[in-house]
Amino acid sequence: MKLPNGYGSIHKLPGARRNPWRVRKTSGWDESTNPPRQMYITIGYFPTRQEAITALAEFNAHPYDIKTDNVTFAEVYKSWSEEHFEKIVPSAQRTWKSAYSYCKPLYGMRFKDIRASHLERTIKNASVGESTKCRMKSLFNLMYRFALKHEITDKDYAALCDAVKRPKAKIVRIPFTSEEEQILWNNLSFPFVDMVLIGLYTGWRPQELAILETENIDLEQGTMRGGLKTESGRNRIVPIHPKIMPLVSALYNPKNKYLFNDKNSRTGTNLTYEKYHTRFTNICKQFEFEHKPHDTRHTFITNADRCGVKENMLKLIVGHANNDVTQEVYTHGTLAIMQAEINKIENTITKEDIFI
Repeated sequence: MKLPNGYGSIHKLPGARRNPWRVRKTSGWDESTNPPRQMYITIGYFPTRQEAITALAEFNAHPYDIKTDNVTFAEVYKSWSEEHFEKIVPSAQRTWKSAYSYCKPLYGMRFKDIRASHLERTIKNASVGESTKCRMKSLFNLMYRFALKHEITDKDYAALCDAVKRPKAKIVRIPFTSEEEQILWNNLSFPFVDMVLIGLYTGWRPQELAILETENIDLEQGTMRGGLKTESGRNRIVPIHPKIMPLVSALYNPKNKYLFNDKNSRTGTNLTYEKYHTRFTNICKQFEFEHKPHDTRHTFITNADRCGVKENMLKLIVGHANNDVTQEVYTHGTLAIMQAEINKIENTITKEDIFI
């Protein structure tokens, strides 16, 4: 059966060959000869005519660059690095070169033949630390993104490679200094400054603070009830420190469901964490603080420890697992002890304490 013009051609080559059927397509014409000579690209060699026809049909349906079909891992790295290294400093270049030096098993492999198992084995067998293995995985990610862009591959096997897990980033908590706290006390008129101060003297997580319900505030007894996250943290009681009692009293309104309300709501809609985060960020910008929302809780725990608050009472207040006291045994005696312990807390943290 004659193939359509421009579709490509199939020929059987002479001799005893394992794959005698050659598939070709015209790639252009050599105008330097007279008459012009037809130029071809070879798609592949196949054992049967039917397989050759199928390959030609697949190529016509989804054409690919024959020149990229045999590109090796090393060649992709060379092309990628020439482009990428123009954007980064020499010290950063060295980290990528170091990671690449441990990828020798892949150097000569055709990029299209590499699978996730090859990448995983290369990382696992590398005699390096976890940080370099993470760098190798990052290198694979960038190389596959480059290869997809240039149609060297049609699948991102780096995304399927899970030989190494990136370690969780260490969260750095910075407590509020006494100087910063005083700035807040001096600017109570700024929106939600009172909320941050209450967080500094209660240890509530930001989201717990944002959803404190008015009915769970007992001004007479001097307690707040709330909490989320863990069994120890839910439905716990926190004594109200004397310094923040005026703030809590001013916010208390039985008509509102929540102690803190969305500023656009008159009926009492609680703040979401996102809204709390926005308000907290505004405060930090206003007073040039460098803090994250959870730093209020960290400050409370740090100060409690510095001021000698009993460990079992501190665990009870902040909602940490506590084998000595449980929420089921909140007695007047326990509450009195908790109040006495929380009253010990004063912020004595200075910049020198943090940055020594």
